[in-house]
Amino acid sequence: MWTPVSRGRWHGRALTVWATAAAHRGLLEPRRTPSRGAAAKSRTLDRLYSSADRKEKIDMSRFSVENTRNFSIIAHVDHGKSTLADRLLELTGTIDKTKNNKQVLDKLQVERERGITVKAQTASLFYNCDGKQYLLNLIDTPGHVDFSYEVSRSLSACQGVLLVVDANEIDLKNADPARVEKQIEKVFDIPSDECIKISAKLGTNIERVLQAVIERIPPPKVHRKNPLKALVFDSTFDQYRGVIANVALFDGVVSKGDKIISAYTKKTYEVNEVGVLNPNEQPTHKLYAGQVGYLIAGMKDVTEAQIGDTLYLHKQPVEPLPGFKSAKPMVFAGMYPIDQSEYNNLKSAVEKLTINDSSVTVHRDSSLALGAGWRLGFLGLLHMEVFNQRLEQEYNASVILTTPTVPYKAVLSSAKLIKEYREKEITIINPAQFPDKSKVTEYLEPVILGTIITPDEYTGKVMMLCQARRAVQKNMMYIDQNRVMLKYLFPLNEIVVDFYDSLKSLSSGYASFDYEDAGYQTAELVKMDILLNGNHVEELVTIVHKDKAHSVGKAICERLKDSLPRQLFEIAIQAAIGSKIIARETVKAYRKNVLAKCYGGDITRKMKLLKRQAEGKKKLRKIGNIEVPKDAFIKVLRTQPDK
Repeated sequence: MWTPVSRGRWHGRALTVWATAAAHRGLLEPRRTPSRGAAAKSRTLDRLYSSADRKEKIDMSRFSVENTRNFSIIAHVDHGKSTLADRLLELTGTIDKTKNNKQVLDKLQVERERGITVKAQTASLFYNCDGKQYLLNLIDTPGHVDFSYEVSRSLSACQGVLLVVDANEIDLKNADPARVEKQIEKVFDIPSDECIKISAKLGTNIERVLQAVIERIPPPKVHRKNPLKALVFDSTFDQYRGVIANVALFDGVVSKGDKIISAYTKKTYEVNEVGVLNPNEQPTHKLYAGQVGYLIAGMKDVTEAQIGDTLYLHKQPVEPLPGFKSAKPMVFAGMYPIDQSEYNNLKSAVEKLTINDSSVTVHRDSSLALGAGWRLGFLGLLHMEVFNQRLEQEYNASVILTTPTVPYKAVLSSAKLIKEYREKEITIINPAQFPDKSKVTEYLEPVILGTIITPDEYTGKVMMLCQARRAVQKNMMYIDQNRVMLKYLFPLNEIVVDFYDSLKSLSSGYASFDYEDAGYQTAELVKMDILLNGNHVEELVTIVHKDKAHSVGKAICERLKDSLPRQLFEIAIQAAIGSKIIARETVKAYRKNVLAKCYGGDITRKMKLLKRQAEGKKKLRKIGNIEVPKDAFIKVLRTQPDK
């Protein structure tokens, strides 16, 4: 049974695993279980190849293509993917069986805390089955839509996947295994009798998973006698050895001393080390076609090891593997140190993090209120949040992160402007640089094609939410009796901040959301300025759709009113589009009681004192300088606008 995975870019065997607690209660009978002696022998043989402390190099030529399997695990968030990976590592002797083996392949603190995978991890498992020694390469991929391109490249190195479906505890009232079984058969066309019921937590039926991987997933179709053709599906940076590229070999052989060329950069490198991940680095003599491992070749920056790139031998050029594209940032935000004295430390931290993440773009920026900083580009909002969290955890750096924006485009109207910018269509990543309407013929905003799967009882609420975000419905269909799949064309700026949270909230967490890039479309966009007593605040410039300008402007003005300290004079907070004021709030002035000394007498004396006070405040308002405190900026920028 062949099933398309990752938007049709990859085809392979899909093996469904039920993560249940039924098996260990004797409710389910395993199809085939090896004897205790065979299992012990298997584990002994596995450890011969899996000791991370072994100094001698592994001879990878002992593993033929026919005995090699490359697979990944696909699961929803918190459905037990990492737990299953831990059990597979234990069963094959790759790691010792201890109580501390939790999320072994999730090496970053942010991955463990959030329960997500940010960086693709690989583990080569050596497993003995029916007297044959198998090489099983597990490629653990990110699971969030922000990293969909990395997932597609990792899956292209696999010939099959394990699909983990959470059927819940059998004894719980809301569990319905029969319904889940029917859903699997209808959605994925996988016969229910092919599903394996396991408990990854207790290790029940895990051996059946490995047996099924060997039986149902085909070996890679490669040729070791052909010239080298290797796919780079991930990379990390080591300050002593340079870039460590994770590669999958589609053809040929690579070993230390080989001269290789990048199909993308055309640069030539000499291979210093090759090996497999077990799950730590284990050097080998060579890597052969069909195998997955790592390669170190003196690359000094991860931009030289682009995900999806093809490596080949010097003077033996090959056709690059299809599907490669450079990382395309979809979300931009300004980043500034809370204290300018920390600028150099933050600069060092940002440089170290971006060395390990080539998908982050960095442009120097400065602000009158916030000082020197950067404008960073990310793959999505989760990518931005993970980057910020890693700064705090790994480098103890606290930053001011501005409200994220998306890359807009503007089509210039005159030949003079086209000559000045050297292109007719310009991209705007900083709202402060948004060109005036008189200079352009039209504005363009990025759009995405979103897919929402929700229980039918929430369909009405979900549709109302989508309409409020200017979405255009493209399709609606019932997957089964209880679930609906909706397809909408969304403006990216409408979903980038809080759409996912709103969707989860109104659907009690049951709705899922996925999206893919759908290009650009014409939109009525306006630049909204924020003024304090008539002075522009550049850091709060926002690009909004014309229809939402008033509500967004009013929300920002209200938050500023609550954040700005009162002065001896009145502060007018205004949201403006060009010269037109669309929203206003006022911070009242402190008022001294000048009439306190008047205990009676003529009213004209009181009026004279009040008039003099009003004139003084008016003069002070003209010459007074409003300095927005940084904590006010933090509060305004970090609070999401109401939509």
